[in-house]
Amino acid sequence: MASYPHVVEAPFNKVFNQNHTLSGRWNKDFFKNENPIVLELGCGKGEYTVGLARLFPQKNFIGVDIKGNRMHRGATDAMNEGLRNVGFLRTRIEAIHAFFGPSEVDEIWLTFPDPQIKKYRKRLTSTRFLEAYARFLKPGGIIHLKTDSAFMYTYTRELLKENQIDPLVDEDDLYAGNYQDEILSIQTYYERKWLDHGISIKYLKFRLSGVFGLKEPEVEIEPDSYRSAGRGVKARRTGNSK
Repeated sequence: MASYPHVVEAPFNKVFNQNHTLSGRWNKDFFKNENPIVLELGCGKGEYTVGLARLFPQKNFIGVDIKGNRMHRGATDAMNEGLRNVGFLRTRIEAIHAFFGPSEVDEIWLTFPDPQIKKYRKRLTSTRFLEAYARFLKPGGIIHLKTDSAFMYTYTRELLKENQIDPLVDEDDLYAGNYQDEILSIQTYYERKWLDHGISIKYLKFRLSGVFGLKEPEVEIEPDSYRSAGRGVKARRTGNSK
């Protein structure tokens, strides 16, 4: 993918203590337009990034993941289809703040992230990550969470409740409810597999307005039976747990 003009790769050590050269300049230098920027964090094969780009040509989409062998699929599809509103960024999400300037991003998609049942700081909707997103999201920028994990869904709902953030959309069974949106036409390979196995898809949509000092919820949440076994897990882990 190093030869793909729409793929940016940056080793972690090069952005650990400094911003990337594209920070604050994605519209001007990369997309060469002023359209809104939407990120998909943990994009995997890029199916959702490319699907959204097809649906919304008036927006720019960037898929972010560390695993280039997965991302290659979506990057190749975007190139073959001539989609000019798609880019891919290969980096660790922990360093995402180094790539975007204040108010540069309009929306973030979190599609089927690992719920990190035992490590709350690694959850992509934890206070740690939400505060990182707030550094480059526009005030009132939107975050979408789409997940098969009841644990991740419940944890995020409790976090929003703890911090007085009212969700714009809250669906515990996306395809069984009355929610109507174009996004329902986009399904990844694994999403279709989960649906075939009777696992419901959950969806949360909420705004983030430059919030800092967020609180983690202190509740017991049952782990997903197909991901973990055992008793309920604290939404927030304290101490030196591993």
